[in-house]
Amino acid sequence: MSAFSTPAIMLRRIEFGDYDFIITFFTLNQGKVSVIAKSAKKSTKRFSGILELFSVLDIVYGSSHGKGLYVLQEAALKQPFSKIRADIKKTAYASYWAELINAWMEKNEKQSRLYYLLKYVLGELDFGNTPEAVLSILFQMRFLAISGHSPNLMQCSMCKTQLEEIKKGSIIFDLARGGLVCENCSQNISKRIVLSKGTIKQLLWIEKGDLTKAKRIRFTPQASNEGLKFLEAFVPFHLGKEPKSLKFLRQIRA
Repeated sequence: MSAFSTPAIMLRRIEFGDYDFIITFFTLNQGKVSVIAKSAKKSTKRFSGILELFSVLDIVYGSSHGKGLYVLQEAALKQPFSKIRADIKKTAYASYWAELINAWMEKNEKQSRLYYLLKYVLGELDFGNTPEAVLSILFQMRFLAISGHSPNLMQCSMCKTQLEEIKKGSIIFDLARGGLVCENCSQNISKRIVLSKGTIKQLLWIEKGDLTKAKRIRFTPQASNEGLKFLEAFVPFHLGKEPKSLKFLRQIRA
């Protein structure tokens, strides 16, 4: 089998036997791929110190190992993002984002928009000038848009009343319907979250605004808390399971 060469972000690493790693990469050119890094734990030349979570590398892999695995042949570190791994809170956020991608993506399906989004938020998280909560809201809103699960924040999901025409300052979001519900349609809704209009407008802007400007949006503490609570309920609901990393993130944040 011919070798593939591509930039890649490391999503997951598990030990395999005494010397090997099985690694899941999010690659720019081939999407999600799993590789075996043979003798990586004892190698002092090929992979020493570079196979770390969330790092950006240029990798070469090929020669199928069976069970859908390829063999990692070469790896060159491009962006280590070491400040993320040195901070437990940043690690918790990055782990959550990585698990979302790993859970949603099919193997070998190119997703260049999502690749550049993850690379961007990891870079900003490592740099440290943007609040982690804002980056997580940005990532989750755009992840939902890319995956085709954007929440309906523009109108009532039942009667189609537009957001600007809903008079109340706080509006119910129905997780099951995936959208807003006005006061007149809000009976018998069990899985509900309440969002202020201000938070809704910021979420809409951060979903579609310029990526480099989106990180500068000023979330009030209320909007930040509402946005995180909403997205960390909505995203797992539509994935069909709660990521293990989300529980860890909530513990660290608390």
